[in-house]
Amino acid sequence: MSYQDLRRTIDRVRAIPLEDVITLIGAERDRYDEAKWHTDLGALSVTGAKFFDWNRGIGGGGAIDLVIHLEGLGFRATVEWLAQRFPDDVLCRRPDRPAQPRTRHLRLPPRNTAKLSSVTRYLVHERCLAQTVIESLIAAGEIYADDKGNAVFVMTGDEQRPVGAEIRGTTPRPWRSMASGSRKDLGYFSVAAPDATMIVLCESAIDALSCSTLRPESLCISTAGARTSPRWLDSLVCEGTPIYCGFDADPTGDQMACGMIEAHPRVRRLRPLFHDWNDVLRANG
Repeated sequence: MSYQDLRRTIDRVRAIPLEDVITLIGAERDRYDEAKWHTDLGALSVTGAKFFDWNRGIGGGGAIDLVIHLEGLGFRATVEWLAQRFPDDVLCRRPDRPAQPRTRHLRLPPRNTAKLSSVTRYLVHERCLAQTVIESLIAAGEIYADDKGNAVFVMTGDEQRPVGAEIRGTTPRPWRSMASGSRKDLGYFSVAAPDATMIVLCESAIDALSCSTLRPESLCISTAGARTSPRWLDSLVCEGTPIYCGFDADPTGDQMACGMIEAHPRVRRLRPLFHDWNDVLRANG
């Protein structure tokens, strides 16, 4: 891509309406305040091209700033992320005709079996996850590799239908994202346990896998980010199995855990000894 093409792409994606972006990421609009959105990082206000994160006291403007803030990507990766997910030039909308709501169709990354060995190596050797468990989930189609060698963790909903996917980079540079059109409210990635005596909610698929290794008696579920009240949580609470919020041991994890317990008093806190469950697993060798 030439410098001029890159500059045009940057200008185009920066102007994408923030409501389109935040909806695609999976945030939920507050039922009482139309400017307020509930994201994995907490409450966030969107007014025109500006946003403000009330939990962190940070604001910004434009779609690029918003994705960097919510997804933790670098500038160039953010521009590519937006360009792939918003291929149409939204600036060409006719001003006399309101924009139609964007339909969020799930688009899972293509599978690439040639990249599976590198993904398995990353999960087993870098993340210290059990090879037998990883191979079992790969065989079941719940973990796979995409064309870029990323690890893809499939989220399923009713009748085990895919409703999204967590995507984790396997290179030294940390990178994570969600498959386009993922619906966090409809399902999750989980590591089942026969006759589970407890349920542990974790912030990521890798943490769920790590927690399952440390606590094999638990059904470990990834919420794909710290969230206070996933829509599917009510049904789990009604089942009666003890539920623990195992979010990261950091201010965001603690705050989201408090919000979850306030909304669901039967949920209890299970705080990792280190930052997250994968850190605990690796510390235990």
